[in-house]
Amino acid sequence: QLQLAESGGGLVHPGGSLRLSCAASGVTLDYYSIAWFRQAPGKEREGVACISGSEERTVYRDAAKGRFTISRDGAKSTVYLQMNSLQPEDTGVYYCAADSYSHCTSYVWRMDYGSWGQGTQVTVSS
Repeated sequence: QLQLAESGGGLVHPGGSLRLSCAASGVTLDYYSIAWFRQAPGKEREGVACISGSEERTVYRDAAKGRFTISRDGAKSTVYLQMNSLQPEDTGVYYCAADSYSHCTSYVWRMDYGSWGQGTQVTVSS
């Protein structure tokens, strides 16, 4: 399993932006699919976006389309989630997860990622 660490969460006003980072210790993430999930209080964990490890295909769930961008910096072995136009309903703990290079697919959203980070809190409030 990979050791993943998220960072970049915080408190932001509605309409604001945050950039989350997901980094791995001692290994490149280039060959892995990386996904972002979130979990709001009292709700189930849901997928946000993912990026495949091969063709760099990106997939966005409906709540993220048009507002969030997932990207990879191979040199830093880091995957980012740029979140714009944040709203209170985006509040939650955001997790990054990793699995095989083809795990991120546009055909079906997979929840069974093998490696997970500890999460970072995002709070959108006025």
